[in-house]
Amino acid sequence: MTTYRNGEVSHWMRNSDRPGSSARSEAAAAVDAAAAANAGEAADAAEAPRAAEAPQASRTAAGGGDDASTTPPALPTGNQDLVIIGGGLTGLWAAYYASLEHPDWAITVLEAEEVGYGASGRNGGWLSTLIPGNRAVYAKSVTAARGSGLEAVRAFQQAMFTAIDETLAVLDAEGIDAHQAQGGNLKVAQTPAGMERIRATYQGDLTYGYSTDDVRLLSAAETRARVNVDNAVGGIFYERTTAVDPALLTRGLAAVVAARGVRICENARVSRIGAGYAVTNRGAVRGTTILSCLEAYSGTIGGDAPGLGARQVIPVNSSIIVTEQLPEETWARIGWEGRECLSDSAHTFVYAQRTADGRIAIGGRGSPYAFNSGTPGSGAVDERTVAQLRHKLGALFPGFDMPIAHAWRGVIGVTRDWCAGIYFDPHQRIGVARGYAGHGVTATQLAARTLLDRAEGRTTSRTELPWNDHDSGLWEPEPVRWLGVHAMYRLFEAADGWEHSRRAERTSLIARFGSRLAGLHE
Repeated sequence: MTTYRNGEVSHWMRNSDRPGSSARSEAAAAVDAAAAANAGEAADAAEAPRAAEAPQASRTAAGGGDDASTTPPALPTGNQDLVIIGGGLTGLWAAYYASLEHPDWAITVLEAEEVGYGASGRNGGWLSTLIPGNRAVYAKSVTAARGSGLEAVRAFQQAMFTAIDETLAVLDAEGIDAHQAQGGNLKVAQTPAGMERIRATYQGDLTYGYSTDDVRLLSAAETRARVNVDNAVGGIFYERTTAVDPALLTRGLAAVVAARGVRICENARVSRIGAGYAVTNRGAVRGTTILSCLEAYSGTIGGDAPGLGARQVIPVNSSIIVTEQLPEETWARIGWEGRECLSDSAHTFVYAQRTADGRIAIGGRGSPYAFNSGTPGSGAVDERTVAQLRHKLGALFPGFDMPIAHAWRGVIGVTRDWCAGIYFDPHQRIGVARGYAGHGVTATQLAARTLLDRAEGRTTSRTELPWNDHDSGLWEPEPVRWLGVHAMYRLFEAADGWEHSRRAERTSLIARFGSRLAGLHE
């Protein structure tokens, strides 16, 4: 068996430049320059609560090719206009748009590890059109509040389309090369039951805001003409979805905001936030407005702002393997020339892309949840999950030699009803965004702009979207939630096996039960 690298953050993160690496880029240099400009200030905030832990003196380039250590930028001494918790895409987008609107503001981003360490640097690289949540749940919630649930979800869908356009426009304007390719999303059915679900999804798409220009059904031949998936019986194609390298996107955005004067403090782990302050392991930081942008890590900090709390959101594992670079003769047989984002209609679905350097990155849930909301650290993947992903890759493209180069794991934030939420408390001036449920790369841009609108007290189309102040309820206490999450995935695995072995025409009753139990049914 080919030896592969396991963990060390992600293939994306390992192979993109970062501050302290030997391979320098303009983006990395910009972050370094901004850090150096701020390094001389002391790390104290006398009027805010004191941190309990001693400051860390250095950090190591997690997942980088070198063991370079640098002194982290000092925390600011004065009151900040905006303090952002989390150096992922939500936090960086918030810093970007805030610095554009208020170039005179003092803005600080506090990151526990390094920029992109969480889901922003570990995801499958999809700028997806998919709403971060269950459309029917959002619609029902709005209707219960005497609004038009259908129109609210349609507006949400249009906002997601706009967020993709705006993201690509920023990448172009700021010169960020994230290997972006707007090749769409091809979702493939390999069983008749899977195709039945795709047809139902298509009807839901048209109901909830897609046009026939945005999404269309494909025959087996049309599907395989795009990507030659074995046993494809048909598919569905979403026009606007865009493949990106998530590490290049995240680090490129970090370099842009650093060049605009935003202070990015890595290795500054926040333990608690309150009105006007954030407590870190290196001291406390004062700020007029505090935004928590921690997604799956939201439960790791204390505070009584809406949207925070240990059972508001749980971290669900999603694992990825990436192949070595594949030869041209393999690509000639597979196709995939448009770099479409590829997924399937199985209950234990996978997501994949053809990377810019000629690999296949394919991900799925595998071992979905660690007891008591554990997070994956550097991201090592268990052998069972790697084997599952290898098997799925072989089922999509049998007969090819596709050695694995790297495996890694990250976590997505999932609420009890699988719907994201945006919150802002005007009295404490604390905002929270979390619960993207795996559809976060696009949603981060929209969430950041929504948080800033609410912080400014503006009423906009974004602040009217149904994820604003959405109540998802609480997850069950342990061990109930561990048992529930794992039982749901085992039901889905059994349903996939049943449908595949019998070439079933209809979705398994087991899967229907599991979907309703989990709150995924639409």
